[in-house]
Amino acid sequence: MKGERHLPRGSDELRRAMAGVPRAFACCEALNRLPYADQDAIGRAWAELTGRPTPARFRLVPPLHSDHGVDLRVGADVFINHGCTLNDIGGIEIGDGTMIGPNVSLISSGHPTAVAERRAGIVFAEIVIGRDVWIGAGATVLGGVRIGDGAVVGAAAVVTRDVPPATLVAGNPARVLRPVG
Repeated sequence: MKGERHLPRGSDELRRAMAGVPRAFACCEALNRLPYADQDAIGRAWAELTGRPTPARFRLVPPLHSDHGVDLRVGADVFINHGCTLNDIGGIEIGDGTMIGPNVSLISSGHPTAVAERRAGIVFAEIVIGRDVWIGAGATVLGGVRIGDGAVVGAAAVVTRDVPPATLVAGNPARVLRPVG
């Protein structure tokens, strides 16, 4: 991952990061019991998860899964559809006006790929999603990726590299198909 950092097993930094996981899971469990129609309660649950005020015109369709919560930064007028996974230990920033389809996964952390290092800690890198982005159903965005303003990520795409502004990407791995206007 571009911009990847490594937290070794046994380090104080990894212990601190992992200490937030049970809290985030509990927040998500509470949020996921709420009906979609009660957006006020969903907004309060989101604020509890992220430790930040809920942005203006934020909409969320439960269920949602997050492994940390406090490393999520979301702009105004963002819509997150049902079944999304936001693994945010590496940080996830979502710009104003962005729409995230159902079953999208934003994965900012993982494990080293080398077998000998795989259980030796975690790796992570921030995901930054610009303004007015549309991420289609079932897409996956991996750590270290930046998605430019106005871009569209096609359904089921696996985004492993930066996406230029105002472009449509699709496929596995996602590739630029054309500009969007």
